[in-house]
Amino acid sequence: MFVEFELLYKAYQRSWITENHDYQHFVRKNKWWLTDYALFMAIKEQYDNVPWDQWPEDIRLRKDSAMEEYYKELYPYVEFHQYMQFKFYEQWSALKSYANQKGIRLIGDTPIYVAMDSADTWAHPELFQLDEKNVPLAVAGCPPDGFSADGQLWGNPLYRWEYHKETNYEWWISRLAYCFQLYDVLRIDHFRGFDEYYSIPYGADTAAGGHWEKGPGIELFQCMEQHLGLHEVIAEDLGYVTDSVRWLVRESGFPGMKVLEFAFDSRDTGSANDYLPHNYVENCVAYTGTHDNETIVGWFDSITEEERQAARDYMCDQYTPKDQLYLSFISLVMRSHAKTCIIPLQDYMGLDNTCRINKPSTVGNNWKWRVTKEELSEELKEKIRTITKRYGRMNG
Repeated sequence: MFVEFELLYKAYQRSWITENHDYQHFVRKNKWWLTDYALFMAIKEQYDNVPWDQWPEDIRLRKDSAMEEYYKELYPYVEFHQYMQFKFYEQWSALKSYANQKGIRLIGDTPIYVAMDSADTWAHPELFQLDEKNVPLAVAGCPPDGFSADGQLWGNPLYRWEYHKETNYEWWISRLAYCFQLYDVLRIDHFRGFDEYYSIPYGADTAAGGHWEKGPGIELFQCMEQHLGLHEVIAEDLGYVTDSVRWLVRESGFPGMKVLEFAFDSRDTGSANDYLPHNYVENCVAYTGTHDNETIVGWFDSITEEERQAARDYMCDQYTPKDQLYLSFISLVMRSHAKTCIIPLQDYMGLDNTCRINKPSTVGNNWKWRVTKEELSEELKEKIRTITKRYGRMNG
């Protein structure tokens, strides 16, 4: 076990962690999720990382005798995973404190769904649409649209929202409370899924046969505010947005998201105007592109000639050289009414898609781009400062 964690496991063995009072406090405070997570990870490694729904039935269904037996047998490995979570929390807390002292706030992301092969689903099957053998009844995804003829089959288990309502959304409140400890601002992914979610029969080959179901709506966020107070949240309301989703975003008071790259997409005639900068409301967060999008340079290279012309026409700009046009797009976003603007560093640097962060629905080549110290030049800093000041977005 732990071939990939060999050095970390050696550090754990030499740590005398059980005598660390901070560690003991961390374990007690986070017992509500940490014990199940650590046991889940230890068992997965015991069974060569196969999904939990392929484990022996006694532990797959969490029989009491099996839980006790596995916990006792695998305790050193359970504790190792608790140790790793503790060390991460220590280091993350130090990083967040340092950033906050420098006037930098951290935005974190929480997905609406969890994976089927996760500690959450294994430990709390009652929260999800599973049968008596913990097999999904339906899974998550998106319907067919102009971007995908078959839709998107994500495969995540869907929530049993009626059960969550009966518990006053206890699991969600605990999850969000933990996120608010880690981050200064929380971006909630796939916000439209709280209004309506797309349900696909389990075992389907594509998303084409799915249908929409009602989500918890505003009640969940009212419950969040009642238990946790007011926190800064960004609602990821991208994609096809219905009137009921718009109402939910307005009612929540959370700022939605505006992505400039979506404004000129000829395939999306329904909502493209929502992303044109002159239509941005103040209560939104505007981006040239997000971590899931192409860089602004890569995007302009990849779109059609018609779309490129539409973008230039919108800016009344037929003359700026292509290699400088990224600055015009940044300026479009910065001079909008959006209260907050987020410009990826790659866009400030005018980099192409070789520096893209993430391409959704792919694995292997994502989240690898790094900026070097040398690239963070005085020239780049002055460029960012000048643009920010020009459009009145300097703090202090």
